[in-house]
Amino acid sequence: MTATVALADSMHVVTVLLTVRDAAASRAELLRAATCLRDGGLVAFPTETVYGLGAHALDRAAVRRIFEAKGRPATDPLIVHVASVEDVHALVASWPDAAARLAARFWPGPLTMVLPKADVVPGEVTAGLPSVAVRVPAHPIAHALLTAAAIPVAAPSANLFSRPSPTTAAHVLADLDGRVDVVLDAGPTPVGVESTVVDLTGSEPRILRPGGTTAEDLAVVLGSVVGHDGVVAPVGPMVSPGLLERHYAPRAPLTVYEGDNRSRLLDRMTADVDALLAGGRRVGLLLHDEDVVSRPVAQTRRLGSVARLDLVAARLYAELRALDALDLDAILVHGVDDVRGLGAAVRDRLRRAASGRIVRT
Repeated sequence: MTATVALADSMHVVTVLLTVRDAAASRAELLRAATCLRDGGLVAFPTETVYGLGAHALDRAAVRRIFEAKGRPATDPLIVHVASVEDVHALVASWPDAAARLAARFWPGPLTMVLPKADVVPGEVTAGLPSVAVRVPAHPIAHALLTAAAIPVAAPSANLFSRPSPTTAAHVLADLDGRVDVVLDAGPTPVGVESTVVDLTGSEPRILRPGGTTAEDLAVVLGSVVGHDGVVAPVGPMVSPGLLERHYAPRAPLTVYEGDNRSRLLDRMTADVDALLAGGRRVGLLLHDEDVVSRPVAQTRRLGSVARLDLVAARLYAELRALDALDLDAILVHGVDDVRGLGAAVRDRLRRAASGRIVRT
């Protein structure tokens, strides 16, 4: 059983919300947030993927505050964010050719690399492992904050542990108001799912978590890359964030429906909704734009078109949170069968949110 850092009932700080729509125009706000990071505070900030909860990566006490604020297991490592490729070199013990080629193509961007760590990186960041996950984010506000702070910033998603990741500042406040010092509000994040994590510590590159950089794009640069193996429940310290069987989950139990026959799948979903409603349960549906049901059933929201998985990814967590706000007893989701491109990331997030509740039709 994974030990999770308990949420401290006595923890309460006055969370300051700062609106930052443009790095140049918001210089004062960014300097305030950067000073907070340097002083050991917690700052939630936007990246191109989701909002992150940042702390000074080399300050052990500050890093421990992340785990306390989120209720996150100490066995779940953090990603260290820096402003430039050059800043990574002080954090890693080696810089293989594969890392150099990936950085040249995908940084800044939604790609995280796992590399042997330098001694300067504390064990609190890496779950005690000899590797560290590093990334150079592309969001202009994230870049401006990291540049102003001039420190490496450890940052998981800015939400309570195992909940859907935040893609707006409002999502951050819903989970962490009173637990973090500063929230930078720069509007919705564009990608909507976390970065892809690639392990470069073994004999060949391996995708640990699919995300905003696709496996197909990685293969173009690397020649080959070992693909993501699906949901695995690791034992002990994890080499990457996002590997637990239950993750990204709303409070209501979520079931994913998968299958290439849309009509049969929707008939099964409708029948299951009818059974739940007959039992007095409050039910929510999350469908694609192409899905047509014969009659209105339950609380229904749309993910977008299966032809635009980039938009589906961008909306996924917001729609899960919108349904969860309705205090439902069950959420049924039409999943993703196309695992090309961002489909792999969307499918991974939904399957983990479902904790194994998957119906194949």
